[in-house]
Amino acid sequence: MCGRYAMTLPPEAARRLFGYGETPNFPPRYNIAPTQPIAVVIADLDGSRHFRLVRWGLIPGWSKDATTQSLLFNARSETAADKPSFRAAMRHRRCLVPADGFFEWKRQGEARFPYYIRRRDGGPMAFAGIWETWLGTDGSEIDTGAILTTAANGLMARLHDRMPVILPPESWADWLDCANHRPEDVRELTRPAPDDLLEAIAVSERVNAVRNDDGGLLEPLAEPVVAEPAQPARKTRPAQGELF
Repeated sequence: MCGRYAMTLPPEAARRLFGYGETPNFPPRYNIAPTQPIAVVIADLDGSRHFRLVRWGLIPGWSKDATTQSLLFNARSETAADKPSFRAAMRHRRCLVPADGFFEWKRQGEARFPYYIRRRDGGPMAFAGIWETWLGTDGSEIDTGAILTTAANGLMARLHDRMPVILPPESWADWLDCANHRPEDVRELTRPAPDDLLEAIAVSERVNAVRNDDGGLLEPLAEPVVAEPAQPARKTRPAQGELF
């Protein structure tokens, strides 16, 4: 799953990387949590990209009462296109969620210890997301969103059985192009990230409290954990007569 993440890329750097026209001045965030505003990137029918702030926790457009709606901050990529809560957004309103990394907790007995997961090269990433605009009976509007998750890769399996869908830059345009790419066309983009893309860093338990939102939350407490390298196939001597 993905229940906390960080986004500290300077606004102008984010604008250049994701290619939207707006010039928002959003502050660095080190401990973003559900119900808080998050930055997303959407695209028009002509492919032009735009920056938008949405509330993290999707409210389906058909929901009668936003106050009683369950907090849908994650959507399982394997079933999102078929679920009534996510189906319309998967078809018409996919987005990118810029991030530097995300948090996951490793359970040891009754205790849970936080890890910060980031790219091994330190670069930013984009989660696959969906968004909706909910219209209240009083005319109010709320833009909301959710992050898609997939099965854990080799590294993440040490911490949890799920992870956010991390889209490589070459797939961003296809994910955003809802006019020409249906959910079934982009399903393959929601596979787990390569095992060697990420590293996990043990960090302070201060991240457990949402009120803490500072750079100290990302300070490592130990050396990064990475996926075990793939073992080469073991060569065996052919049995007598095998080559003939």
